[in-house]
Amino acid sequence: MLALAPPHAEVLSEFLEFLGSSNLIAHNASFVKRFLDSEVFRIGKRYSGEFACSMLVARHVCTQSPDHKLATLMAFNDIQPVGSFHRALADSEMTASLWVKMLSDIERRFALNRLTFGLMQRLS
Repeated sequence: MLALAPPHAEVLSEFLEFLGSSNLIAHNASFVKRFLDSEVFRIGKRYSGEFACSMLVARHVCTQSPDHKLATLMAFNDIQPVGSFHRALADSEMTASLWVKMLSDIERRFALNRLTFGLMQRLS
């Protein structure tokens, strides 16, 4: 797959341009952030968005889940998996689905109208 792929720096630069100043949500965000920070440093670039962690939020929201792995949380929340776990695009889509479900659950449980990224980041 990588033999015909564009160079690493080109792909990462395009990703950073797409990202702009947007914030990021990741499952196990500390791992993802360390990886992204390392790769961005390698090409001499920066990004300004911040991270929130769906896994850490799930520890507060899905307390009855047997564990807080993405696959377990998807099943616990009756969310259909998309693609294969541990593949970037599929994991991103599943994390987004889980995030939206948790937002909805928190809003409903506490009669809130709209949760901010900052509040969710503090929760994580």
